[in-house]
Amino acid sequence: MNTFEEERKAQIHRNRGDKLLLASAGDFMRNTIEARYSYNFDWLGRPIIQYPQDIMAMQELIFRIKPDLIVETGIAHGGSLIFSASMLELVALCGGPANAHVIGIDIDIRAHNRAAIEAHPMMRRITMLEGSSVDSGIVGEIREAARSAERVLVCLDSNHTHDHVLAELEAYAPLVTPGSYCVVFDTVIEQMPAEMFPDRPWGPGDNAMTAVDAYLAEHPEFEIDAEMDAKLLISVAPRGYLRRLR
Repeated sequence: MNTFEEERKAQIHRNRGDKLLLASAGDFMRNTIEARYSYNFDWLGRPIIQYPQDIMAMQELIFRIKPDLIVETGIAHGGSLIFSASMLELVALCGGPANAHVIGIDIDIRAHNRAAIEAHPMMRRITMLEGSSVDSGIVGEIREAARSAERVLVCLDSNHTHDHVLAELEAYAPLVTPGSYCVVFDTVIEQMPAEMFPDRPWGPGDNAMTAVDAYLAEHPEFEIDAEMDAKLLISVAPRGYLRRLR
């Protein structure tokens, strides 16, 4: 490890114990979630609805893992699908699999979003499935696609209730290959005030983080990537970057 990498690793480790820094990050998250900050950004022309820090984290993971298959639940405007497909395109230029693919699942793919995604140059690496991510037929299709993949990365970002996310974890986390990740977005809901979600079926005590806790209690083959949390500080997925160990 060179000096730069050593210094960076040490600084990330120090972040974990920096109470002022962590408190500042927490304040930023609360204020920006209220301001709908994640809606401000596009990726290659499509709204991505993510924090830039998480986009950077996913870029690092995709380059490191070089997955043959990325599975994403939740499509919305398609920015995340386009991001994943474009990263797979770049990784292919850097020695990654030439035919890597991303499959997106959404219970309701709006016609205008589907048309925009299908017209995008990155569509050649994308498949979209419409239906519930926990429907047995959808899960079966994804499992079949994963059978021929050497490395699989999963991102869960649809309905954020405890029961739904736990069902997604049970369905898709087993497809993640050792050394790869299941990334569970919007675990940050657990750290926010209940009044921030007045019109949503999720909130503190019933969300993606509580589902992660329940899943990890029964699945020691996964661990939370605490270094990722310390590195990002600003993230909608605290304790949601789950690395498969074996």
